[in-house]
Amino acid sequence: MDKYLSRRAKELVPYVPGEQPIGGNLIKLNTNENPYPPSLKALEAMKDATDKRLKKYPKPECEPLRKAIALVENLPDYTYVYVGNGSDEILAFCFQAFFDDDKDVLFPDVTYSFYPVYCALYGLKYREIPLDKNLRINLDDYAGESAGIIFPNPNAPTGEYIELSYIEALLAKNMDKVVIVDEAYIEFGGESAAKYIEKYPNLLIIRTMSKSHSLAGLRLGYAMGQPHLIDGIIRVKNSFNSYTCDTIAQAGATMSILDTEYKNAACAKIAETRDKTAKKLHEIGFELTNSKSNFLFVKHPEIDGEYIFNELRKSNILVRHFKKPERISQHLRISIGTDKQMEKLVEVLKKIVAEGQH
Repeated sequence: MDKYLSRRAKELVPYVPGEQPIGGNLIKLNTNENPYPPSLKALEAMKDATDKRLKKYPKPECEPLRKAIALVENLPDYTYVYVGNGSDEILAFCFQAFFDDDKDVLFPDVTYSFYPVYCALYGLKYREIPLDKNLRINLDDYAGESAGIIFPNPNAPTGEYIELSYIEALLAKNMDKVVIVDEAYIEFGGESAAKYIEKYPNLLIIRTMSKSHSLAGLRLGYAMGQPHLIDGIIRVKNSFNSYTCDTIAQAGATMSILDTEYKNAACAKIAETRDKTAKKLHEIGFELTNSKSNFLFVKHPEIDGEYIFNELRKSNILVRHFKKPERISQHLRISIGTDKQMEKLVEVLKKIVAEGQH
């Protein structure tokens, strides 16, 4: 019964996560998870943390993990870093910390669908900026008055990457507002905007450890920006929950961050598999964006996207199909799995295409 809900809760249209089936012999390519296991050093650190420390609260400021991130990202010190319970929670804090309700928050019309959900939850106005005809973000369209700007790079679900020169130009033109670059997929292609953090006081970068570090089950994300922005997030966090990262998560994430060799090798392997799979899908008639992420965004010009989605499911292959917005309703987002999994995907898609064209 919804009579007990607040008016805002009744009106909310929540974010819908990708399906997480239990059991079955499935090839799961629908939630952009990393197909490879976490760093062994991270796993050992988490095992070691399951001791008497768990009877006490975790370190609320997460200094060791923040110091590790600052070291790896070449930031001056840990005050340039915030860590939290997954990047989604950090994004939620950022919408509260940096955007007022008297102007529109700007973000793409085809992008991470949590952005409008946050705006609805916090009573913020927003304006969706259309992607161009090639499903790319044009940052020239983000001029004028706004409460702030947020976009992923690479974008999701398209996977398209924006060159850093365009991002720097946007930062320079919007010095009076926060520009958030959501870099959930930056480790799989392109270059991070982190090099601009010391130069631009309005730049905030959000990262997740779910994709590149194979720690989706751990729920750990981080933000990078100048200390005044980090302090803004901490103000919101400490008004909500002082202990957002548990002891085991902090231990594992710290070692995962420091094990750059393992992470870089896994991400390079995924990028190689992505490009190899993209070429094969193009050869059998699919149209693809130029993805620099750990997924492909594809459609077939002659076969309905939902039909392909359902046929793949019959073969125990899960991918993601978005019915909205309309302009991407024929597309599928396909996470990159192992080479063996992607070979099976291509094999099944060849059959679907052959049958669908008759």
